[in-house]
Amino acid sequence: MTQKFQSIKGFYDILPEATPLWFKLEDTARRVLSQYGYQNIRMPVVEPTELFVRSVGEHTDIVEKEMYAWEDKLNGDQLTLRPEGTAGCVRAVIEHNLTYNGPQRLWYMGPMFRHENVQKGRQRQFHQIGVEAFGFDGPDVDAEQIVMLARLWQALGIADVALQLNSIGDASERAQYRDTLIAYFEQHLDLLDDDAKRRLHSNPLRILDSKNPRMQSLCENAPKLMDCLGESSKLHFARLCALLDQAGIAYVINHRLVRGLDYYNRTVFEWVTTKLGAQGTIAGGGRYDTLVERIGGHSTPACGFGIGLERVFLLMQEYGVTASNQPDIYLVNVGDLAEQSAFSVSEQLRGLGLNVVLHAGGGSFKSQMKKADRSGARFAAILGDDEAQANEVSLKPMLGQGEQARVSIDQVLAIVRSH
Repeated sequence: MTQKFQSIKGFYDILPEATPLWFKLEDTARRVLSQYGYQNIRMPVVEPTELFVRSVGEHTDIVEKEMYAWEDKLNGDQLTLRPEGTAGCVRAVIEHNLTYNGPQRLWYMGPMFRHENVQKGRQRQFHQIGVEAFGFDGPDVDAEQIVMLARLWQALGIADVALQLNSIGDASERAQYRDTLIAYFEQHLDLLDDDAKRRLHSNPLRILDSKNPRMQSLCENAPKLMDCLGESSKLHFARLCALLDQAGIAYVINHRLVRGLDYYNRTVFEWVTTKLGAQGTIAGGGRYDTLVERIGGHSTPACGFGIGLERVFLLMQEYGVTASNQPDIYLVNVGDLAEQSAFSVSEQLRGLGLNVVLHAGGGSFKSQMKKADRSGARFAAILGDDEAQANEVSLKPMLGQGEQARVSIDQVLAIVRSH
């Protein structure tokens, strides 16, 4: 027997029954992003491995454990399937000198890849919308992006999503805090798990994000990074909070929120839900004012975030959000002349702007009507030999009330729209 192939673990098919809700999610996001003046950019899914090492951070989980990386057989280049989008977007901005004429607001959408444990809301190929603003150094753009996400949740019909906010300061402030944090954890080595001990001197801030129940009290009582911030960082954060208060956006200051990537500074934020279990973060981001310069560009302040589309999709389902791509018309054809005319009639109807499914493969009138019903079409357009000769169809409502009526092709659009 010929071997049957299955998708690779963590890589999955999105089937036609699910795509209408995906379209609704994606189209709503496009509309909201356009309202704020963000323009679409599309980058390749493969980038040089070193790009992620230098941007995301050598001692992050992504670089240490999760990247799909390999050596190109032709030229020996070290390549990686993108695990996140910001690094590639920054590379494109530098390569094409996009900020030459001023600041840029950009967004992108597509698959990302990480080799990690598969569970609900966490796949090895997943999809993100990424949003990046370059050339803005004030907290107004930080606030704009957070408020834009609040507008998106509302437009998608999602409720009970909470905003967590923090400031992780600038590099010198984090260096001071890093020493303080290491000293604190070294006093409690017996309470650290293996992962925390591994991170202690390479990336101690990530210990604060531990999900180990045994370490929660230890992390809660750790020194707070906010206490190490200078006046400039504190002012930036205070102005951000004031703008969010002005916009009516509720938030919780989470002193343990540090995000998992090394390029962040000052503002970091996450939108979280309790509806999805452990994978409760549906969007997160912050400022990365030194990243453009770090990977070869001019010093450029920047701020951005990523949305986990699979998690938002699950949340939309949790709130009963639905969508469909039902056709306007299912064209039934019975009779020799009708069968010959059906193709051109369906094209006439599509030319009017209608979505039309043409019955193909013959069959009795009864069997065709059953298929029309299963298609979810709003109307069945019945084409017999008499109708074909007169350039008419018999239009039968399939959803709700209404009488079957024989009408000219030109009348069909107005009738469908009136329903």
